[in-house]
Amino acid sequence: MLKIDMHTHIMPKNLPRWADKFGYDGFIHLDHHREGYANMMQGEKFFREINENCWDGAVRIKEYQQHETQVQVVCTIPVLFAYFAKPKDGLEVAQFLNDDIANLVAKYPKNYVGLGTIPMQDPELAVQELHRIKEIGLVGIQIGSNVDNKNLNEPEFYPIWEACEKLGLAIFVHPWNMMGKKHMEKYWLPWLVGMPAETARAISSMIFGGIFEKFPKLRVNFGHAGGSFLATIGRIEHGFNCRPDLVAVDNPINPKDYLGKFWVDCITHDPRMLKYVLEVQGSNRVTLGSDYPFPLGDLEIGKFVTEAGLEKPVVDDIFCNSTLEWLNLDKKLFL
Repeated sequence: MLKIDMHTHIMPKNLPRWADKFGYDGFIHLDHHREGYANMMQGEKFFREINENCWDGAVRIKEYQQHETQVQVVCTIPVLFAYFAKPKDGLEVAQFLNDDIANLVAKYPKNYVGLGTIPMQDPELAVQELHRIKEIGLVGIQIGSNVDNKNLNEPEFYPIWEACEKLGLAIFVHPWNMMGKKHMEKYWLPWLVGMPAETARAISSMIFGGIFEKFPKLRVNFGHAGGSFLATIGRIEHGFNCRPDLVAVDNPINPKDYLGKFWVDCITHDPRMLKYVLEVQGSNRVTLGSDYPFPLGDLEIGKFVTEAGLEKPVVDDIFCNSTLEWLNLDKKLFL
């Protein structure tokens, strides 16, 4: 069985000191303080410690093959998006990250598939980088659930969606810059509560903003099983029905009608929740994701899926077929 993990993160082993180069703070750099490990630093502030599986392609292959996985789809770590940066600086950061991923894919074409990043804060430069992403062999992009607190339905982002359609590039939406973060730092709540809410925010804004109607060929996948969106779709639909004057102002189509029209990964950490997600989405719209190499992810890469008592065609969809359709790739590339 071909097993493709479509939600993993990677970064270059060495990052330029962007803050020094550009003259302002907010950028991540690495402090390689001991062999095989580095501290991610935001100025003088510690962000997290990572080890070599965050940048070493060969190390990663050895680790993920232990879980009978053959392929990883790789994208950057959301904290590196740099949407706050001046547009040309953001473009330079994106190009550096994209080139690193493209080099990895070129070195291990049967083991890695790459998603790029773009300076969403400047749609014109973002579209420029989308064309380059296509040229260097990446098959899509990863974007944040919001862009400096702007929702994804904003008209300024329309050129990006149009370019993704024309270029055939897939989109992976990852939660980040969590709403209310500064008010709930304790108990890791931004990651446990804020991230699921952020993904629901992204899906809802795209649906209610009519993005899937305006750009029907977009192939969009939302991380962490769609966050809290699928679990609260009943409430969301009820709001649409009872207050259309507030909810249905830009799109008259019931939000439930979009179930199965976008993809979500399978990271529920719970077989019962996974079965619900499969019921409302269909197995052809649920992809295998792990969030490797971070501990909040599914680092056994789909073990709970195989233990959930699902039929083989459903497991095949999750482990392989759904991701291939989302990325518009042929299975033969990896056999």
